[in-house]
Parts: sequence; structure tokens; C-alpha cells
Amino acid sequence: MQRMEIQAPAKINLFLDILGKRPDGYHNIKSIVLPVSVYDRIVLENRPDGIETVTPCDIQLPGIPWTMTLCRSEDNLATRAARLLKEATGHPGGVRIILEKSIPIGAGLGGGSSDAAAVLKGLNTLWKTGLSQDRLISLGTRLGCDIPALIHGGSLCMEGVGEQLTPIRRHAQNPLWLLLVYPGLAVSTTDIYARYKTGLTSPPPADKFHQVVSGLEQGVPAQVAAGLYNALQATVFQKYPLLELIKNKLAAAGALGVQLTGSGSTLYALVQDADHGHALDGRLRKSIECPAWTCVVQAI
Repeated sequence: MQRMEIQAPAKINLFLDILGKRPDGYHNIKSIVLPVSVYDRIVLENRPDGIETVTPCDIQLPGIPWTMTLCRSEDNLATRAARLLKEATGHPGGVRIILEKSIPIGAGLGGGSSDAAAVLKGLNTLWKTGLSQDRLISLGTRLGCDIPALIHGGSLCMEGVGEQLTPIRRHAQNPLWLLLVYPGLAVSTTDIYARYKTGLTSPPPADKFHQVVSGLEQGVPAQVAAGLYNALQATVFQKYPLLELIKNKLAAAGALGVQLTGSGSTLYALVQDADHGHALDGRLRKSIECPAWTCVVQAI
């Protein structure tokens, strides 16, 4: 096999609590992560040596009148993931990574992390390096806290700095639908964590986490909505009041529940089904006067 095409899904956080700062400067977290049906497309092409990521310099999203710019190829998480796998396995060859972005950048949707996870899994197959999923997850922890969850796939609870994973069995017959709203603001995760103060957000009630888990297992969106929590949300809203305005507009327009994902800037609204999501999108666009990329998605 000389070429492989793969998809890297976005993710959202249905629950995100910050449990304290570690001696190494990172934060311990507890989060429920859910992959959703919007994807970056990645093509891996074997080459004799060298690793490079090729992608358009400027990326245009529907609904956003300006372009997103990716970092340099050598700094891209996809490139770093390929280098890490090569170093860990001693594989003699190289790869050309063609990356087509559909997931917004700096949006809290884990696009870069998902690209890295997909490259680790894809190259493990393409290069026939034979690493187990646990070994790939261990490598992923060296690149970012979301990467282990995205290597594993599916709905799960993520703890520590992302290395502790507990799968959640979602109800198979009742899919979860959401409307994603990204207003074109690229938010720095590092900046938000630096601004975060424990006193700004009240600890979640003890049953919030269990409400989300139970709602996923039983396939009851309203129950999931009742447990939504993000400890970073107040910090993000303090710096970006527009996001709080959009959240309130989505709630008023009939969402089952609305929450910021990760450190933002994407908000997601839980909806009953795809039709409800498209109707909510239409009502939101009539009530806000700012550009926004929106997408009705399903949990995968």
C-alpha cells in the first residue's frame, strides 16, 4: 500500500471540569468527549524519505467572509505526529500528508488533535509498524490532551491530562444531534487556561456528570442537556462577550441545551433531530448580526 485516505472527525466536550494545576504546569481535567460528523480529509502518500504536510495556506469556511491560516508545515500537529511515529518505530521511509481542512481552527473542536490522531493511526497501518492502540495512545499524550481520546474513538470520559480513558456506551437507536456555531474567532487555549481562575466558575453539582453519562446511555437528549458543564466557559465569555450573546440567542430560539466546547470559540446546541437543528440555524441567523459558520452534525 502506497497511499491511504482517512477522515479526522471534530469533537465536542459535553462536560469539562478543571481539577487543579499540576507541578508540570498542566491542568488535571475530567471531560466527556464526543466525536461528531464534520471531518478533515487526510491523504497519506509514502515517499522514500522526508515528512511534509501540504495544505492550502488560506482556508475559507462557508458563512465566514475571511480566511483561516494554518501554521507552518513543520509546526503542524499532523507533521509532528508523523515524526513522532517515525522516531518511536525507526521506520526508514517518509510521508507526504495532504490535509484538507473542514474543521475550523482555534474553535475548540479538536481539529488539529484529530488530524494528529488520524495520522498516527493511518501511518501505523501504511508503514506496517504494528503498534497497539495503547501504544499509539501513549504516543498521543506527548502531543496533546485530546489526542488519546481521538485515537481511541467513540464517546468517553477523559481524565488526568487525557491519558485516562473510560468508554461510554451510547444508545444505538437514538442518535444525538447538534448544531455547531463558530463565529470566526480563533481562541488560544493557552491564553484561556492562563486566565482561568477557580473562583470564576462554581464547581458543578455532583449529579451533572452522571446526568450526561446516563443521557448518552439511554439516548435522551434532554437529560444530556441538563448535565452540560464547562468550567472554562465563564473565562471565555469574559474575554469574548459575543459568544455569550450567541449562547443566549440559541437558548431563546429553542435549543434543548447550549454549551461552549473546550476553550471555544464554537458553541453547540443540542437538538431533537436534524430538522430541529436546521430550523434552529435559520432562527439564529435572523437574530444575530455577525458572520458564523454553522453545521448540523450527529454524534459518531
